[in-house]
Amino acid sequence: MDGLTSLVVTSSSNDPLPVAGEPARLSGPSAPAPPAPAAEDYERLVQALSYCILLHDAETKNILWANKAACQMLGFTVEELKPLKAPDMSSPDFRYRRSVGVQWLQDAVDRGTSRTEWMYRSKSGRDILTEAIATRVELSSGKAIMVQFRDIEKEESLKSDLQRIEGRLQAFLLRMAEGILVLDAEGKITFASGAASTQLGREAEDLYGESFLELCSTSSRPTLQKALAKDPTDSSSSVLRLQVTQPDGTNKWFGVSCQYISLEKDLTGTMLLLQDISDQVAAEEQHRRDLEHLNYLGRYNAMGDMAMAIAHELGQPLAAATNFVDGVARRVHDPGTRTEDLIYGLDNAKMQIDRANQIVKSLRSFVVQLEHSEQVVDLNEIVRDCMYFVQLRADQNDTEIQLVMSEDPIWIRCEKVLTGQVILNLCHNAIDEMAGWPQRERHVTITTYATAETGVFRVADRGKGLSHIPDGRIFDGAFTSKSTGSGIGLALSHRIITRQHGHIYAEENESRGASFTFELPLTEIPDQL
Repeated sequence: MDGLTSLVVTSSSNDPLPVAGEPARLSGPSAPAPPAPAAEDYERLVQALSYCILLHDAETKNILWANKAACQMLGFTVEELKPLKAPDMSSPDFRYRRSVGVQWLQDAVDRGTSRTEWMYRSKSGRDILTEAIATRVELSSGKAIMVQFRDIEKEESLKSDLQRIEGRLQAFLLRMAEGILVLDAEGKITFASGAASTQLGREAEDLYGESFLELCSTSSRPTLQKALAKDPTDSSSSVLRLQVTQPDGTNKWFGVSCQYISLEKDLTGTMLLLQDISDQVAAEEQHRRDLEHLNYLGRYNAMGDMAMAIAHELGQPLAAATNFVDGVARRVHDPGTRTEDLIYGLDNAKMQIDRANQIVKSLRSFVVQLEHSEQVVDLNEIVRDCMYFVQLRADQNDTEIQLVMSEDPIWIRCEKVLTGQVILNLCHNAIDEMAGWPQRERHVTITTYATAETGVFRVADRGKGLSHIPDGRIFDGAFTSKSTGSGIGLALSHRIITRQHGHIYAEENESRGASFTFELPLTEIPDQL
């Protein structure tokens, strides 16, 4: 058989078969049926196929004919193919031996069709893995087997690559510390990784369809709802903190990175990467409580220091007021006492009491606030508020104070009371350091100025410097040079300044003594000024 001209195509009705690519036409007078293709047209159609076709004799299994695509793939002409047997055009692998091929073709003869994967070998010796379908056909000359096959080597390679990648991804997901969830627009879980199910204390299959919003604490739900409402066209990711209730009623904290994804139609929604940060949150909460306690102790200690200084300062006005009142009391019964004398004594007693009230008011306004109250304030203003107490300590120790402040305001954002406490602590330390030196050498310089980014406070003494401090540990609370000191003052100062994003340090002066300095970030000038 040299062609397909002897192949007879029949139909179950007298209507001609529609031509591929053209719409079916209605029969009837208004829609005349097109003529059926001629016999030679069928051969042209088969030759135009990209699918390879071999035609075998149903009894002998010999090759009768091949289309153009089959000849091109195998590298043989039709005449070269006809005498070939399975060993001549198949892989030598045992799986593709002649008996297997013959049985496959016979199955098609017996059952009408049979499918297999067959490794053909081209004329050049290249093995070609194909998907092959053998179909029994009735020709006018007798039964034949039409084998249709196509090269699937690339597909198998791609399939193998995909399986390998899938395996690696599965292994990667299993080893990931972060759990993965995908939520739909309503917050229901459409995908959960193994790590996520472990973190949430639930089986992965039990999570599907569950509302993740309902698993979150009441305070965390608005945060998640806002992330879910994000515009899908926005590809940026968001970082959240969510508190999630476990099956046993306990709560866990998760750091969550969320981003909208759309993987064709397979996986669409908001993807969450969950990282368990419960220990970190617990540590932060403990740190916050420790800071509050330290801040309270710091204020308490500062109040104690100031109270001792003020008790000394209050002695004079109260004693003077008492003397004036006693004088008035003695003279009030003397018939010769003038009214003017009594008024003079009472006025002076009142002046001394007012002075004492002013001292107490200064103390109260500085330390009465025990809560945090961050505000924008001029660093110079804090220093001026502290100078009354600094001068009291300096006068007690016969120490000269030199104040060199910036002419312009230095605007910083800080907790005013705590920052003032640091200033007092550093100044009192400098004054106490000078107490052991000759009076003529007792000198402390207090300076404020601004750099491009920070406001700076510095206090310098002329004492023995820093070389005697063990291991240079100044701010860790392990050192004090005072016989009655605890060493907590500098440690508290360090915590207060660093918590406000500042920096505190100490350094030797060029001539003698030491300087203690802190810097706090500058901020914008308040609108109301």
